Amino acid sequence: MRPDDGDAIRHALRLTQERAGLPVVFGGQVRDGVLHLLQFVGVRTTAMSGLDIRPGAGLGGQVLARRRPAAVADYRSAESITHDYDAAVMAEGIRSIVAVPLVVSGAVRGVLYGASRGPAPLGDRATAAMVDASRQLAGEIAIRDEVDRRLKLQQAVAADRGFSGSRIAADEVRQVHAELRVIAQDIGDDALRDRLLEASRRLAGLGTVSEPGASSPLSPREVDVLAQVALGCSNAEAARRLSLLPETVKSYLRSAMRKLDAHTRFEAVITARRRGLLP
Repeated sequence: MRPDDGDAIRHALRLTQERAGLPVVFGGQVRDGVLHLLQFVGVRTTAMSGLDIRPGAGLGGQVLARRRPAAVADYRSAESITHDYDAAVMAEGIRSIVAVPLVVSGAVRGVLYGASRGPAPLGDRATAAMVDASRQLAGEIAIRDEVDRRLKLQQAVAADRGFSGSRIAADEVRQVHAELRVIAQDIGDDALRDRLLEASRRLAGLGTVSEPGASSPLSPREVDVLAQVALGCSNAEAARRLSLLPETVKSYLRSAMRKLDAHTRFEAVITARRRGLLP
């Protein structure tokens, strides 16, 4: 996982704590087959901070090895797990725990935990909330991984062929740019959405010369619509891809044309490209 995945895990943990009312949530990232616990919400001590969980060891290690959720109602007396980390867990006063793997493309990339200090086991609501949080986070990370893969591929193509001299490379950049902006609208994590939009802006600037620090006269949605028009989409197709009504797409397009002083949709696209707003 990347270093900034820790921020995404912490965000998911906070949302889960709010939704399920869990007193303690924590998690970590898997690196070189070992789970490193680094994110904590609701803890009273630093006893578990920095723990390295080996596959098969403790509850988290069991989840890491088996790639499926697991829970214990009373950690101290649980016979289904090893007790390699009792000192740290007992110091925090935790008794009931559920652990859920963060599985991306078939690999465990992290583990999310929910816990309580009371004797009652965590209910189905808490477990379901943890599983939902893991699935949503895994989906967002998978999208980001695919975006990163495509960007690296495009950079390799541009370096190998020369961006300006390759029609294939230019078309691919435009498709990736438009797709990035569509994906960004479905992301709930503000930080991840901003990163995707920033990546789309970087793509838009490839092969163009724009004034340093120049701001865009277009709104984000107007850029979204023009990006689809640049791919040859009709208003209806753009509306379907952007989950908008056709009339809403027309309104954004008219507004973009007015701001760019363009008389046709395609003139607006050309002007936007010259200004570095589209690739």
